Amino acid sequence: MNNNFRKLNVFVLTALFALTMSVAVFAQDDTTASTQTPQARNVTAGQKMKLTGVVVSKDADKIIVKDDLGIETPVTLGSASIKSKGGFFGGSKATPANAIVRGLYVEVEGVGGSDGSLNATKIRFDKDDMRTAQSIDSRVSPAEERLSQAEQNAQRLSGQLDELVAVSNAARGGAKAAQDTADAAVAGVNATNSRISSLDEYSVQTTATVNFKVASSVLSPEAKQALDQVAQAASGLKGYIIEISGFASADGSEQKNKVLSEKRAKAVEDYLMDNHNIPQRRIDMSHGYGELQAVADNTTLEGRQQNRRVEVKLLVSRGLNQPVEVKTAAEQPTQTASNDDE
Repeated sequence: MNNNFRKLNVFVLTALFALTMSVAVFAQDDTTASTQTPQARNVTAGQKMKLTGVVVSKDADKIIVKDDLGIETPVTLGSASIKSKGGFFGGSKATPANAIVRGLYVEVEGVGGSDGSLNATKIRFDKDDMRTAQSIDSRVSPAEERLSQAEQNAQRLSGQLDELVAVSNAARGGAKAAQDTADAAVAGVNATNSRISSLDEYSVQTTATVNFKVASSVLSPEAKQALDQVAQAASGLKGYIIEISGFASADGSEQKNKVLSEKRAKAVEDYLMDNHNIPQRRIDMSHGYGELQAVADNTTLEGRQQNRRVEVKLLVSRGLNQPVEVKTAAEQPTQTASNDDE
């Protein structure tokens, strides 16, 4: 068992080092996204609450616990009952507050305090999780102290320093099995490698469709409102891009409609950049498709109204964000028009 546990530490530390290097490089190219503040929870005074998650920060008698949705909750330890839930040999044991380390998966019960934190009355954790977290912390903490100031700044900018320990501890179930077999440790390393490789893979966060009047590329108030919502959704994300595609109905010449669709896409791009400070590098080269990719019948008035449009997609990096809910165009506010097309 001890040999397997030591093997687990080697694998986890290897994964931590690889992810640290990747995050540091990514931060140099994407400092704007990495400075986003994680979502925090304020607990209402007197509110009873139970939560589970990973300890990502500790300071004196307070810890910060990040749950599976990525929401961080400040927890005041105070006089909380802190105990393990048993391990391989069973039994539980009272634990001092100073034994809690980053990377430990905990279950917390408490009541909201006046400062918005959760005043813990009860904290429970697995003995095996504690041993794994302490083993990791004993190696990561000295390594952090030896990092140069430049490396520390890069890690802070990337917003990933505390997340490194949390990612390794996400395989806590595999850590227990790894005490009996090293195969679970290999699976944990593979999971970390998968996260690194998905940094440049994107999934749809939300979509919006805005429509235009005949032969026009001017944004209506309704269109601007829909784009405001896209920009608001992007403000809390890391590693996102915005894809903009312009279209026209089939009336008029093909070349004229091609140019008009490009003007419509450019109008959307300019609005997001000028009114919401969306960086140019976040726009995935807006494009006009002219009459192509019609979504409705161009022989009808209603169909032509639907085809005079720009489609906007907000895409996020799978490696830097939690899984997201995809919203269809039907769920987004759209502008309708009553006039005919070109």
